[in-house]
Amino acid sequence: MELDPGLCLDVPEGFDDSDAETQVHPMARKLFPATTAAEAFRKACEWVGEQKVFLVDVSWDFAYDEDEPYTLSIYFTFELDPEDA
Repeated sequence: MELDPGLCLDVPEGFDDSDAETQVHPMARKLFPATTAAEAFRKACEWVGEQKVFLVDVSWDFAYDEDEPYTLSIYFTFELDPEDA
């Protein structure tokens, strides 16, 4: 599997996260803006069902005076195939 360099986490040279209590666990965030809360959930459900991701957390935001004021944010990590690990 070839990695897209635009999707990689840049880590400073010499960075060490080997301490078990402070390890860095990179994750991604995707936004689902919608006109209703139900629509945001529908969009997120469809997208997650099409991807190999592990859902870590979600959050909500409501932006007044926007065409799509409801925004569901999902935080996830990628599920890699065992042979790619």
